[in-house]
Amino acid sequence: LKTVVFTLGPLALPRLVTYYRTYQAKARSAPVPIQPVPSHVFRALNILFVTCLFAIISTFPTFAPENIFLLTSSRLQTPNDVLFTRLGYLRPNGILTEADELLKPRIASLDARCLYLFYGPSVVTHCPFCVSDEPLSYFWYALPMLLYPHILHLFALGAATSSAVAGKEGNRWRTSAVMLGVGLALAECYMTGAGNWKLNLRAMRGEDLNHFHWNMRIWRGLGVAVGDTGLAGFLWASSTNRLFVVPPTAAERMEVAMKVLENARGRLGALAIVRNVVVRDEGMRRRAEGYWKKEGQVMSEVMDEREVVEGMRSALSSGRISVPKVEEEAKRYADGIIGGPNVMQLQS
Repeated sequence: LKTVVFTLGPLALPRLVTYYRTYQAKARSAPVPIQPVPSHVFRALNILFVTCLFAIISTFPTFAPENIFLLTSSRLQTPNDVLFTRLGYLRPNGILTEADELLKPRIASLDARCLYLFYGPSVVTHCPFCVSDEPLSYFWYALPMLLYPHILHLFALGAATSSAVAGKEGNRWRTSAVMLGVGLALAECYMTGAGNWKLNLRAMRGEDLNHFHWNMRIWRGLGVAVGDTGLAGFLWASSTNRLFVVPPTAAERMEVAMKVLENARGRLGALAIVRNVVVRDEGMRRRAEGYWKKEGQVMSEVMDEREVVEGMRSALSSGRISVPKVEEEAKRYADGIIGGPNVMQLQS
């Protein structure tokens, strides 16, 4: 693993940095601005956080099944009677439990003990049809227990990426989430079904034993935690338009434009009503007329000032202001408001 990291790391890291900067530049140049995390996306992120937390907690030794070889510090070749005598000393009142009595005859051989370390104590103790001569029978009995946490994980991913919980931002990642959950389940099933359960036959010391079942629990929890963290990161980045920006469709842009037009139309209608009230009310009409008379006097005085006159004369003489151009722009603006020459011809 270290060789792969040191070999591919210098090649992959610049590409990842370039990939991130490219997406960041696209997000900045996109017509969709960066926004805060929507409230419905927060619900999806909370679900992913809870599943990630449970996955990490599941890796703690407190929640792991008992491993009698670690508990008694025994080797794989330790005689059965000696192994369970040591185990009895650790039990309350020095008496083996019912599960211990069931397990004792089932791990009498080295192959059975290898299967115990590979599939765990529950499978070896309770499987009614498993025999060490057919090791694949242990796999079929363990398969539902292997799939159970992944099924719960898939339910959590489905809830986090559903439209009802996360909206369209979460539903966008639904296929990727399902692929993540199914991929983790298939990976564990493959590693368990195709794994070498005889790996511990050559282990002569207790420290050399490979506790596959317990190690797989840790890898499962870490895999789920890392996968959910990555999914949450993608969901956060896409919902805030920082990465993976999808430009709005033509229909969505049309809907936004229509809303803007409706808003402008409503404001213009309100302005027309206010103007109508001002014109019809005698007192308000006089106040408006007085305001515009005073405005005209003030502007006339300003335009007659020496500095203003010299400034206008300088602008006209230097060509910074072209009167014909200003008149043409004013004409186009007026035509745009009243509908242009075509409307005037229709009215005439």
